Amino acid sequence: MPEGHTVHRLAAAFDRGFGGQRVRASSPQGRFSDAAQLDGAVLLGAEAVGKHLFLPFAPTADVDLDSPALRHVHVHLGLYGSWTFAGEPGFVDAHAIGAPRLRIGEQEEGLDESVDWRRIVPRETVRLRIVGPRGLADLTGPTACEVMDAEGRQSVLDRLGPDPLRPDPDGSARRRFVEKVRRSRTTIGALLMNQAVVAGIGNIYRAELLFRARLDPFVPGRDLTAGMCEEMWEDLVALMTYGARTGRIVTTQPEHRHIEARIVERSRGTRQNGDEDPDVVPREESFYVYHRQSLPCRLCGTTIRFGEIAARTVFWCPRCQTARSRRANWTRENPAAPWALAR
Repeated sequence: MPEGHTVHRLAAAFDRGFGGQRVRASSPQGRFSDAAQLDGAVLLGAEAVGKHLFLPFAPTADVDLDSPALRHVHVHLGLYGSWTFAGEPGFVDAHAIGAPRLRIGEQEEGLDESVDWRRIVPRETVRLRIVGPRGLADLTGPTACEVMDAEGRQSVLDRLGPDPLRPDPDGSARRRFVEKVRRSRTTIGALLMNQAVVAGIGNIYRAELLFRARLDPFVPGRDLTAGMCEEMWEDLVALMTYGARTGRIVTTQPEHRHIEARIVERSRGTRQNGDEDPDVVPREESFYVYHRQSLPCRLCGTTIRFGEIAARTVFWCPRCQTARSRRANWTRENPAAPWALAR
């Protein structure tokens, strides 16, 4: 499932490719009948909140964002959803965002780059196709794709915790996160995956954030100090900002990347945007504990463990992640703690 930084990159791609333009909308699959009411409307831009994407459609480009005439397409990609793009050069800087990595119209032998994007026939699995003056976007396999008004959009937002990638000039998002964690008996490993506590974190960020914080994933949230939670929030903002900028999750310091540069992948593998680029940090060098079960810790050599919290696999180092309470020796100045953000 795409994590929050991916959805923010998706929103930026829509804003660049379609923002303020009149578009055509259709549902080749036939399962999104509301596409007809969006056809010919202006797509004002895009908004990402955690793992949720909102596309605001209006009759004209000068409609206010709080107007009752506005209709929001709410999309949650889930495990299998993706957007794929095709268009003229410079339309968007990614050909696919989400689960699959195929381009529109791509078969095993590859996409014929000479094909005019206006003539590409949508696959029968496309839930929603949006076509603008410079390109198109196809949505396949989402968990949610629905049209809602401003009240419906707000009801989704009200269910979500703070998003580390949204502006927080007064620190209210950080305070909400700290309060939600510290008043809960639930383990910090489960809290970080709860979208009502913090929006946008998935399994990779959860595992890596806890390692960088030296926190045992099974410690209850109420046992953590405000300082611990604040430091976690700040590190999460930095990590996800890096992810939104590059399209990749990289949590390791450069000096640790070649130490035990291995990963225990599933048959499908841990895939990230840009894996085909030889200049990016490869995924086997990108993580400290995620999918490194049974391998030695990059820092201490202890075997990385894995278990289950709230029906999701959690990965941790039993030696490095020993902080279990507010009495633990947990300081950012700890010279062994891997705090420096990946470059």
